[in-house]
Amino acid sequence: MSNVESPVSVPVPEELIQAALRAAQARGVAVGDVSMQAIAHEAGISRSTLLRRLGGGRQALDEAVRAAGVDPAGQKPVRERAIAAGAALISSRGLSAVSLERVAADAGCSVHSLYAAFGGRDEMLLAVFERYSPILDVEAVLAGERTDLRSTVREIYSHMAAAFSREPRVLPAVFAELLARPHDDSVRPLVQHYLPRMFASVSRWLAAEIEAGRIRELPPLPLTQQLISPLVLHVLLRPTTEQLPDVPVPPLDEVCDTFADAFLRAVAR
Repeated sequence: MSNVESPVSVPVPEELIQAALRAAQARGVAVGDVSMQAIAHEAGISRSTLLRRLGGGRQALDEAVRAAGVDPAGQKPVRERAIAAGAALISSRGLSAVSLERVAADAGCSVHSLYAAFGGRDEMLLAVFERYSPILDVEAVLAGERTDLRSTVREIYSHMAAAFSREPRVLPAVFAELLARPHDDSVRPLVQHYLPRMFASVSRWLAAEIEAGRIRELPPLPLTQQLISPLVLHVLLRPTTEQLPDVPVPPLDEVCDTFADAFLRAVAR
């Protein structure tokens, strides 16, 4: 029987973990490539004091950094890996297949790390939707200086088309689940958070255009649907229509132009 004892795990103070992360970020390298002297300097202590607080080596520090969601060898942070893994799962198997356990396995991390990075499954899903949806781009367009109504509509369509065409195909999978199971628990984060946020940003802009006299006064929900529905339906059906014989499918840029002009003809004063 071996007399070699297993190394004792030493609790690492949070300030030492943060010092190691700051030192790595400042040098643009992985935590594992930062010297103990540099970490000690960042923490404002001597190297010998640092080693004493870590139990004589850096193993405890590396384990603590890993538990905080950062791979000391330079792997992407847990949050980034989880978002990518969640997106791939949604694209291939749908929202209902996404669990913290499955994402943790695919992302190469622990479920505890996911809770630390997001807080829970719903928050993780919202982070995936935000990354792979057009919401940030659309909000930026509507918050910026706008030239004319058609240019704004056209830019919104461009971002929507890009998001629906992006791999992994998160948005088509999400919309398929919304249509098939609108009351399922798996779509609850979208219904409670994502869709209201998107509707609020677009409806505020449309209300301002109505107030300025550029758009006819119409109910907010049908007006918003008039804006987004034609393009959403086109991009959802596009992979199918591209397989139809003798049915020419125009480029997406041309489709965006067509729907922008159609929207203006329908609602503009």
